[in-house]
Amino acid sequence: MADPADQVSITLATTDDIPHILAMIKELAAHEHALDSVEATETSLLHTLTFAPSPTSSQTPPTTPGYAKTLLLRLPSNPSKPTSTSTSTSTPIPSTPTTDVPGAIAGMALYFPNYSTWRSRPGLYLEDLYVRPAYRGRGYGHLLIRSLAREVLAMGGGRLEWSCLRWNEGSLRFYDGLGARRMEGWVGLRLEGVELGEVAEGRRMGGKGSVGGKVGGGGDEAAP
Repeated sequence: MADPADQVSITLATTDDIPHILAMIKELAAHEHALDSVEATETSLLHTLTFAPSPTSSQTPPTTPGYAKTLLLRLPSNPSKPTSTSTSTSTPIPSTPTTDVPGAIAGMALYFPNYSTWRSRPGLYLEDLYVRPAYRGRGYGHLLIRSLAREVLAMGGGRLEWSCLRWNEGSLRFYDGLGARRMEGWVGLRLEGVELGEVAEGRRMGGKGSVGGKVGGGGDEAAP
């Protein structure tokens, strides 16, 4: 059976790729019925993401290293002849339909580092995993996850983490198949907008209670 990795390339995005990254961010947001919530622009991505060197770009990367990276999965520039789906396995073999554009960007994984205090080991948090609809069913999502898993191991890390909307049953089944563990005992929390500013300025205090439990997406089941 042909290896999907032989059909595509996965590389760190350059500044030339910013328009594609923004387009996929918006496509994913539309899929999640939240397109109106996207505030990202090409300029904001330029100044907040880390990019690989780009010999063809006239833009100069920012002096700061950025806060997140983006892996892009591209179709081959010189595609081989289409391959058929094997009848002996449930895993589809990537094909090259005549509608495919050589070198097209089919998907992305946008991620950043995190850290486990209990394990004292680094890891990665996957913010966005997206494969464009025309390229689904070819194993590309698995290839992107595999690339991140390898990066975690290469850095001596302990885990790769991400979140998924509860209603996205198709994605959840895919992640279950990878062996990912659902963190059912955790409650996701977020401060943003007005509330974030009020807490920063000391104008909003916590409710009645105490802070003594584990904070963060560590996956440890009890408080330290």
